[in-house]
Amino acid sequence: LVRLVESGGGSVETGGSLRLSCSVSGYTSCAAWFRQAPGKEREGVAAICTGSPFYANSAGGRFTIAHDTMKNTVYLQMNNLRPEDTAMYYCAAERMERAHILDKNEWNSWGQGTQVTVST
Repeated sequence: LVRLVESGGGSVETGGSLRLSCSVSGYTSCAAWFRQAPGKEREGVAAICTGSPFYANSAGGRFTIAHDTMKNTVYLQMNNLRPEDTAMYYCAAERMERAHILDKNEWNSWGQGTQVTVST
């Protein structure tokens, strides 16, 4: 297992921006960001694998995922945030290649999460 530590969450108003960071200890060529709101399933937001990004429809051109391999850090830049983006955001690594890349069952290692709250 690799160890993942997220940071960068916070509270912003509608239309604001945040950049989440995920520090990865150990090697991974793929990583993903998921989110989970209270009472809802954990859902994939974005993933990146050997430099190629994948986005959920909910990202809607507002989110950008990047992997800085030199710093071993995965970023999620979130712009034009909406109240429905409010959730705990989790970083995932170690893809198991048995499900869709944005399926939570595809990933073996998880961080502890960072909270994002968007107010109206």
